[in-house]
Amino acid sequence: MKILRPAVMCFLAMTVVCGIIYTAAVTGIAQLLFPNQANGSIITITLKDGTQKDYGSALIAQKFTGAQYMIGRPMGTTNLSPVSKEQKKLVQERIDWLHSLDPDNTADIPMDLVTKSGSGVDPNITPEAAEYQVARIARERGMNEDDVRAIISKYTTGRFLGIFGEPAVNVLKVNLALDGLL
Repeated sequence: MKILRPAVMCFLAMTVVCGIIYTAAVTGIAQLLFPNQANGSIITITLKDGTQKDYGSALIAQKFTGAQYMIGRPMGTTNLSPVSKEQKKLVQERIDWLHSLDPDNTADIPMDLVTKSGSGVDPNITPEAAEYQVARIARERGMNEDDVRAIISKYTTGRFLGIFGEPAVNVLKVNLALDGLL
């Protein structure tokens, strides 16, 4: 009992410190300093009738498959080697699907439209991948290509501090704007 009691007390103390106090402190600081991000960066739209609807997170990908929408990266993760036969097959299936969606587009398909991201839920694509889809989206929606590009430009972010990362287009925000919700 003399040996067991200190172990149990240490376990309980660490549970309170690490499981309750630390978690509450981090959550409180996040809510205070970064409330939007701490709550998932949810995009909420006020509809014409005054009701509000949550459409998704700006930080987590949503799946769009309609020709009138901007298509994002494939979702899910994989441990396949970039040079494996299975990976090559998956990429070819995605290429074939994109060609079936827009058979007139003979441009090279940007890599991020046919390969999964590291997280499997990347909400962004490259500006090149967005540009690849402009003609199809404009045609399907009966819009001018320049109007589609203007929407894409509005939801394109640059490099962090001008040097870190790459420019990115948020697929969900573009699609909501195309639907007239943003």
